[in-house]
Amino acid sequence: MYNERENAENVIRKVFSLPGNFHILVVEDHSPDGTADIVKRLQTEFPDTLHLIERNGKLGLGTAYIAGFHWALQHGYGYIFEMDADFSHNPDDLLRLYEACAGGADVAIGSRYSCGISVVNWPLSRVLISYFASKYVRFITRMKIQDTTAGFVCYRQRVLQTICLDAIRMKGYGFQVEMKYNACKLGFRVVEIPIIFIDRKAGASKMSGGIFSEAFTGVLKLHFRKIKPQPDSTSE
Repeated sequence: MYNERENAENVIRKVFSLPGNFHILVVEDHSPDGTADIVKRLQTEFPDTLHLIERNGKLGLGTAYIAGFHWALQHGYGYIFEMDADFSHNPDDLLRLYEACAGGADVAIGSRYSCGISVVNWPLSRVLISYFASKYVRFITRMKIQDTTAGFVCYRQRVLQTICLDAIRMKGYGFQVEMKYNACKLGFRVVEIPIIFIDRKAGASKMSGGIFSEAFTGVLKLHFRKIKPQPDSTSE
């Protein structure tokens, strides 16, 4: 989370209202709007299931997820999700992603593009950029994934144990592509679960031109990289 005071409490309460005993880890990048204080207050209500990593600044999407993945592996979680905290990802769909992985998939992607285009309230220009970015990634990498830049994903523990997380190079939205590319190259079963993506109603987007630039050039380099498993990786 970064500057998500309008959404933090609502999204946390929504996830905890779901069946399935979800735990939440918030990776908080020193938001000036007091997001961390909201999470800390809620920790007194949910002491065993709400966790917080506070970092010293806005260090990038990819590094936040990698920090979260390491924490989840250290604490023995069998299914590990990533999702945005602004309700653009519907928390109800967590159950569908879990069911896909519990049913045999290694990675389940909440996909905006597996059944046409399922995006609500984005301007047409942004929809087109996102959609054709995924087509570009598929062309370069040969991945058979419709939504290569999706940020709503469930991983089985063994996937994150096998991927060499500290070798992931892209830090912005290219991180999402690089993680999927690693999972595919390492032979994991990746499935897409159709979702409806609804643009945030509160707070400000963190998108920037630099994020797209990194993703564009980073994907070109991916095609020439050899993907190797983490040494001494173990299965769940």
